[in-house]
Formats: sequence, C-alpha cells, structure tokens
Amino acid sequence: MGEPTTKGNTAAPALPSIRGVSELRHLGLLGALAILIVVGLVTRPENFATASNLVSILSLAATIGVITVGATFVIIGGGIDLSVGAVMALASVWATTLATQSYGPVVMAVCAVLVGTGAGLVSGWLIAYGRMVPFIATLAMLVAARGLAQRMSDRKTQLIGADNSTIVDLSTTRLAGIPLLVYIFALVVVLGWILLNRTTFGRRTYAVGGNPEAARLAGIDVRRHTMLLYALSGLCCGIAAILIMARTTTGSSTHGDLYELDAIAAVIIGGTLLTGGRGTIIGSILGLLIFTLITNLFILNGLNTSDQLIAKGLIIVVAVLLQRRNLKERAP
Repeated sequence: MGEPTTKGNTAAPALPSIRGVSELRHLGLLGALAILIVVGLVTRPENFATASNLVSILSLAATIGVITVGATFVIIGGGIDLSVGAVMALASVWATTLATQSYGPVVMAVCAVLVGTGAGLVSGWLIAYGRMVPFIATLAMLVAARGLAQRMSDRKTQLIGADNSTIVDLSTTRLAGIPLLVYIFALVVVLGWILLNRTTFGRRTYAVGGNPEAARLAGIDVRRHTMLLYALSGLCCGIAAILIMARTTTGSSTHGDLYELDAIAAVIIGGTLLTGGRGTIIGSILGLLIFTLITNLFILNGLNTSDQLIAKGLIIVVAVLLQRRNLKERAP
C-alpha cells in the first residue's frame, strides 16, 4: 500500500518542471515567429504587412492546423498517422459526389466528418487490436484512401454546385475581415486544448504515450484509447476536408498532398516527443505558424519551391536533434 503513495509523491513535483519546460519552448517558438515577421517586413514590406496577406496566411494555416490538432493527440499518445492528407482528400471527394451533393450542404459536411472518422477508426483498430505498427497501418491507409479517392472521382476534380454554396461561404464570408474558416480552426484548437488539458481523456493520452504498460496497470484500456486517438485524428481530417472544399470550391483526390509531413513537422517543432508522453496543442500551433510563415516568405520573395522544402527539412532535423539533446540532459 505504501508504493502507490511513494509514486504519487514523486510524480507531483515533476509537473511544474514540465510546465516550465513547455513555457520556455513556447517563448522560443514565439521568438522564432518574431524573427520571421521581421524578415518579412524587411524583405517585402509592401506585400507582407497587408491585410490580404494576413488573411492568406491564416487561411492556409487553418486547413493544415485542424489536421495538426489531431496529429498532436496521436503523437502524444505514442503513435504516428501518415494518412491524414489522403483521408482528407477521400472525405472531400466523397462529400462532393453528385449523390452526396443532392442532399445539401449539411449532409455534405456530415459525410466528410463521418468518412474521416471512419478511416481513423479503421487505422486505430488495425493498430490497437490488429497489433500492426502505426507506421505500416497508416501508410496502408494513405495508399488505400488516395486510391479510393481517385477511383470515386475518376481522377477528376468535382465542383461544388451552386445549390451548396453554403460550404463555399465559409471561405468568402468574413467577420472582422477574417474568413469563417479561420474561426472554425480557432474553435478546433480551443476544444483540442480543453480535451487535452482539462479532461480524463487528455490525461490518459499522456499516460498511454509515456508508458503504455504502466497505463494498462493503472486500469486504462490502452487499446481502446489508442483506437479513439486515431478516430479523433480522422475526425479532424473530416473537418479539414470541409475547409479545403470551402477554399477551393472542389473535392479532389489531389487535396492534402504532403499535408501529413507538414502536420507532423509542426507537431515536432512545437516540442511534442516522437516517442510520446509529452507535448502541447499551443506548441503545435506555433510550429504550424512558423512553417506557414516560411512558406509565405518564400512565395513573396519568389524563391524556388524546392529550396522551401530543403529549408523545412533542415528545420525538422534541427528540431529532432534539439529534442534528443534535451532528453539526454534531463536523463538521470
């Protein structure tokens, strides 16, 4: 009976330390954002510091950002999801078929969410109950979802009909000069933060990612929770599909190409451990904004897309190396 008490006493002092590390990391990310903003103001002041460019940055960040929220949960839980871009494409295609569009915009939105969540559940079941490695299971889902999207659309772009312009209005309608889809993104971030930091589900996510065996011994159904994490990621893909449909007025099997890399990179830059057990929603969103600003600066300065990819790759490598260095320094 004394052992649980000892564990409780040793675990309690660690929480402020973890929060302190997260706050320092957030300050560092804010510093990086400030540097990028200065670069934009110096190199392209006439284009960077405009309302239209700000809206462009936020709109681009919104779609990938919703996916990033789901990816944060999965990676904190000790997993990885490579299928998010393809699942988003599949959801957008399914929601924009003539059969689905005939039922109106609400059914289209519900269809996108259900398709994304269903795909996530399949991946989660394969990982949790089928004992498949997350990398392999989600890679298989990536290929299958992209292929199914191509088959359903016959590799053609599906336009949203005039009768369903409510979907498009999410991108064109603005409040205080900001499109509605950005507010949807903000709502997802807030709900994700509450779920991760203020609920039992969030605490279990950290526990499962930090030590699955200890979580199992503590009474957590690790397999069920793992499946739910991937379902949550799929749900975010479905919401992101609605946003990209609004931005492009289409459903396409090409939507979301390499989005999984951007989402995972944003999570890593934000300080979430690839091994699981540690991370924050705020850090992931700051990492996303850094990536989005880099993309915007490259476009404004007319730099090559390949150079942009090289820069992003270097940033990911540096972020992972810093993670490993910090872990070694904190190791007893």
